[in-house]
Amino acid sequence: MDIHEYQAKEILNGFGVEVPPGALAYSPEQAAYRARELGGEKWIVKAQVHAGGRGKAGGVKLCTSEAEIHDAADDMFGKKLVTHQTGPEGKGVYRVYVEGAVPIDREIYLGFVLDRSSQRVMIVASSEGGMEIEEISAERPDSIVRAIVEPAVGLQDFQAREIAFKLGIEAAMVQQMVRTLKGCYRAFTELDATMVEINPLVVTGDSRIVALDAKMTFDDNAMFRHPQISELRDKSQEDPRESRAADRGLSYVGLDGNIGCIVNGAGLAMATMDTIKLAGGEPANFLDIGGGATPERVAKAFNLVTSDSNVQAILVNIFAGINRCDWVAEGVVQALRANPVDVPVVVRLSGTNVEEGQKIIAQSGLPLIRATTLMEAAERAVGAWKNDLEQNTRVRAVQ
Repeated sequence: MDIHEYQAKEILNGFGVEVPPGALAYSPEQAAYRARELGGEKWIVKAQVHAGGRGKAGGVKLCTSEAEIHDAADDMFGKKLVTHQTGPEGKGVYRVYVEGAVPIDREIYLGFVLDRSSQRVMIVASSEGGMEIEEISAERPDSIVRAIVEPAVGLQDFQAREIAFKLGIEAAMVQQMVRTLKGCYRAFTELDATMVEINPLVVTGDSRIVALDAKMTFDDNAMFRHPQISELRDKSQEDPRESRAADRGLSYVGLDGNIGCIVNGAGLAMATMDTIKLAGGEPANFLDIGGGATPERVAKAFNLVTSDSNVQAILVNIFAGINRCDWVAEGVVQALRANPVDVPVVVRLSGTNVEEGQKIIAQSGLPLIRATTLMEAAERAVGAWKNDLEQNTRVRAVQ
């Protein structure tokens, strides 16, 4: 789960990371009032969207008067901000963050991520801040500092000092950097984050280390332990399909293809998508209905997949262990009787109660295409879609 910049800053500030004074606004008039409350002579108006690259897209503006703040905010509200991370559809701007300007002496990149190879938290930092880490890696690879944190002891002071020295932090400011690094690490581990990124972390003209931007991502599966983090979720920044899936307890990721997938198990879902591509199609989604695939749950999954207008065929692939094929078959039949679809539906069942499940499918009277193997199911789904496309028809036969 992603959160906004202002939310990440509030969290990190609670762990000892210094951030500039700022305030949230939901209208141009409120933005100007926030600047008056903050005081000062210069302010930054930032569009709050779940994406990086806002500055290049016009989502971050320096203002020197309340009138400029009003105009800058007015230009952002209700618009779609398109960056290299949003895709061409962009993300809507419904709130802005007004922040006092900070005198910048130098910029640093700082990130905390999970390193799969070492199975540890990795700190990635660079003395060349202000750019995306991919750009830094390509243009200034020697500036990147990496450190692995041993979870048994956590981030130690000596390790934080080493990072500070490698980044060229002056001796008088090393302790500030240590506090910042340890604060970020504590926030990362205690709140089950999967990423903490500060870009840029700046050294100011008055010798302070301040986070000018902040991004945090959290493990969705751990949010039951952190209700205060779950409350920060902004559905307006999410794919509507993924929001609906999350509300229904389904694991769903929307893609750009046209073969809808309903699968149990993340590994099988990935294999199903690979097989669809091998058969010449493109998956429209990742959807794992989980281990308890009751008829009601399968029906919810069907309704979710069919709500995507790009879907032109559906492949149901179930390997029943904890699940039962007859439950899944009942769910498929219930969903299609309640909400008939005009796209081909291919069903492949295997495992517990497979004979009963196949009997339910066969006796349903619905135009369902059955398959025995995954490859056969993928080929039939892609073939049915192509046939509909070529013949401009929606007619299908039960195999």
